[in-house]
Amino acid sequence: MPVFPIQPNVPPQPAAMPPQPTTTGLAPDDVMRARQLADRIRSRFAATLIGQDNLRESLIVTLVAGGHILIESVPGLAKTTAAQTLATSVSGTFKRVQCTPDLMPSDLVGTQVFDFASQKFTTQIGPIHANFVLLDEINRSNAKTQSAMLEAMAEGATTIGGERIPLPKPFMVIATQNPIEEEGTFNLPEAQMDRFMMKAVMTYPSADEEARMLALLTRRGSDTIDPTQLSPDVVSIRDVEFLRAASRRVHVSDAIMRYAVDMASTSRGAGTHPVKGLSQLVRLGASPRASIALTRIGQANALLAGRDYVIPEDIKAFAAEVLRHRIMLTFEALADGVSADQVVDSIVRAVPVP
Repeated sequence: MPVFPIQPNVPPQPAAMPPQPTTTGLAPDDVMRARQLADRIRSRFAATLIGQDNLRESLIVTLVAGGHILIESVPGLAKTTAAQTLATSVSGTFKRVQCTPDLMPSDLVGTQVFDFASQKFTTQIGPIHANFVLLDEINRSNAKTQSAMLEAMAEGATTIGGERIPLPKPFMVIATQNPIEEEGTFNLPEAQMDRFMMKAVMTYPSADEEARMLALLTRRGSDTIDPTQLSPDVVSIRDVEFLRAASRRVHVSDAIMRYAVDMASTSRGAGTHPVKGLSQLVRLGASPRASIALTRIGQANALLAGRDYVIPEDIKAFAAEVLRHRIMLTFEALADGVSADQVVDSIVRAVPVP
């Protein structure tokens, strides 16, 4: 009798394949609905803002992609007006925080207050607990407060007295900063600026746009926006959640993913087609967050353009906004007057389009 029983000849079974992720494509009705919602938001901008089409599209695309945006410009170019317009175009909560050097984290996040009647501490949440938060002149707040802001942006929640309080959804931060004043400002560290999905830079309007702006203010009779005087046709919170969920279902091919990765790698001196002399201009390139942001922005832009797939132009359209604040220039580049946008342009030209 054999020690081990004879096993029958059974053909080897193929190894079990790991479950493949399933993606649900977008229906034509979903794409059409997304375009209609975007047009409703654009019509809101047409009633409050003249020109600045690039900023308008950057705000809308960032909203759909589920990120945060930093707006930089000299005073008087309607940064606050643009942020308020986007916030009031959605029927969500909106809070504005005017950042100052004495602004404390508890003023933004919230604190615990002792109630003498109940002899207990009660939690009072701060203004950051809103769907849309405008941090006006964020570089005027001190480093400790900036850290509290950016922590809330990254974690999606705040901690008050040991209690973790989630932020409302959707949650979007629109921060503005003035680049020309140095006194009383605290520059955002480059590592923390990486938390913003995009950085938009506003330019002066043309003479024709400035004349149209004056005509708009004359007809309106006020220099400030009164949301009650605008059209009541606003986008609901559920519509925003639909837009964000739909953009994540936009198809991204492997070639487009490699294109986004190649663009971020090229900024670090690598990539398939390195830029000659880039190491003398760039001290630190874009992190993998850049390739993630490029992909998410590409999905959102494709959805708003009426497509359920991403093309290279969706990536290239916002390459400067995604990369400019993630590239740290060397002192030699700053001395020679080289800007981050010029470096991004050379990267976009060098990386071959799939």
